[in-house]
Amino acid sequence: MTEIVKQQILAIRATAEANMFDAYAVQYIANREGFYELVVFIQANREEYIDFILRGGRS
Repeated sequence: MTEIVKQQILAIRATAEANMFDAYAVQYIANREGFYELVVFIQANREEYIDFILRGGRS
């Protein structure tokens, strides 16, 4: 996961518009905001995305 993707996740979380476990809603908001890296990342790496949400990037 790149630093850009991490920052985009945190930016969407800060909006409080969606439950972060609702990946489809997060992708919708990311697309709307122009966070295309995040849209593609979630599509290709859903498990890693969920792990980041659960653990904050800590393994």
